[in-house]
Amino acid sequence: MSLRILWSLGVEEQFYVLFPFLIWFSGVGRQTKNCTRNLFLSIAPLTIVSLIGFLYLYPRNQPAAYFLMPARFWEMAAGCLIFIGFQKRASIEQFLEKVPPLLVLALIVGVMYLPMSWAVAATVLVVALSSILIACLKKNTAAFKLFTNPTVVYIGLISYSLYLWHWGVLAISRWTIGIDWWTVPFQVALMLGLAVASYRWIETPLRKGNWFGKRWKTLLVGGGVLVVLSGGLVALAKPLKGKIYSGNYQYENLITRSRGYEDGVDAYSGKNCHFKSDKFDFRTSMKNCYLPGSASSKTFYFVGNSHADHYRETHYLFNVNDGVGIFSATMNGCTFLGKQGSYCQNSQAEIEQWVLQNIKKGDVVFISNRHCVNSDTKMFAHIDRSWMKGKSTMDEINAFNKKVVAMGGKTVLIMPLPEYEVGIAECKPMWFKPFQNPKCSKTINAARLETRDVYSLIANNLDKSVLVCDPLQSMCRQGICALTDDQSKPLYVDDDHVSDYANKTYIYPHMRSFAIRSKLF
Repeated sequence: MSLRILWSLGVEEQFYVLFPFLIWFSGVGRQTKNCTRNLFLSIAPLTIVSLIGFLYLYPRNQPAAYFLMPARFWEMAAGCLIFIGFQKRASIEQFLEKVPPLLVLALIVGVMYLPMSWAVAATVLVVALSSILIACLKKNTAAFKLFTNPTVVYIGLISYSLYLWHWGVLAISRWTIGIDWWTVPFQVALMLGLAVASYRWIETPLRKGNWFGKRWKTLLVGGGVLVVLSGGLVALAKPLKGKIYSGNYQYENLITRSRGYEDGVDAYSGKNCHFKSDKFDFRTSMKNCYLPGSASSKTFYFVGNSHADHYRETHYLFNVNDGVGIFSATMNGCTFLGKQGSYCQNSQAEIEQWVLQNIKKGDVVFISNRHCVNSDTKMFAHIDRSWMKGKSTMDEINAFNKKVVAMGGKTVLIMPLPEYEVGIAECKPMWFKPFQNPKCSKTINAARLETRDVYSLIANNLDKSVLVCDPLQSMCRQGICALTDDQSKPLYVDDDHVSDYANKTYIYPHMRSFAIRSKLF
């Protein structure tokens, strides 16, 4: 967390290592003839190349475009080009002086509200507008008086300390007391207090070298202290097994999907059978998506999207404990059946065809999708709303069920589990966290309300021969659903996919009881 925000310091230091060489070789440092022109001829091509690199990298490798100096050079070089332009072209300065600074400032603020899809254009616009603002900011203008106000100047002086400290305060607040209207004044005050203290007692003494009388002594002692403290933290990491950083390290072992698509342990794993693309041979791939049962056993087929894949540990337990054969092939982000994009529709059609060609009497097909929620629930606005298209989706499931029943099988529709606005990382117990984030839990009634349209759609349109399994009750205790259980153990791996621990402890026992009651074994 704290190291990530130092990226800008790293980029700036790399720039400052390179820039003196450009100054020297251009002759500006020695004030040689044509030195300014030489500097322009050095900086301008590098700026253009850097800008092109940024534009190329951003859609392909955003971290590289964001964190690496070559892709950021053009932004810092803009200031140099402004200086050279003023030195050589008075007409440019005279033209820009006519631009109202407050208008430029308003445009900069407006650009910050552009959607994320405009990120590249917004970045270029902010740099260009900032350059224009510097150029047109002249004495006696309202903007000049604003920026030269002593309070604004002081905020500028402590700005880097404020930048470094603000994220730490926000991060720790997010993990502990949360960020709400009543906490914001205290958090802002803490940010400012830390920034002022840092500027006064760390930054200024280091710059002036007056801690130990001489600058080299200050740097030597300060660097030595940092090395010793860093070394101590590294040395403690292994014996404390991460407790000092994240609380109970054993907790991390429970936030897993060992048969999930990230780190699947066998051929049946989601790594091989939770498909993320339709650009491969489904027929060949799906041959590995079986766990064979006993010779006389039936097969349970699990289909859907990632909300079928996250039950993979339950599938495995059905196989190991009950001798049931298991097949599970799921598509990332694609509901099983229903009208959707060609990528999803074609992929799920392949899986549907495979199931119908292999199903036999007594087999059961479990359908589990990430069901969308009510249209007025902004929290889930990103979820595929094919279910909201209503009866047509139910018709497809009903038609599929008729084919399954004709072959002596049964269809089960698994109802949705609660989803949350925060992930499990914000809800795990930590030694420094006295308060739980209220978004880590919700009432069971609130969970049902969020998916009331799905319940209504199924109740009104689903064929009565399709069985419905609702594991919601198994994941909620005493009317409260949460990302963790009563022992503070993780039920989810993020904000909407359940953990292996939840499968073993709650979901499998519930589904097994459902299977017994429904005579599926």
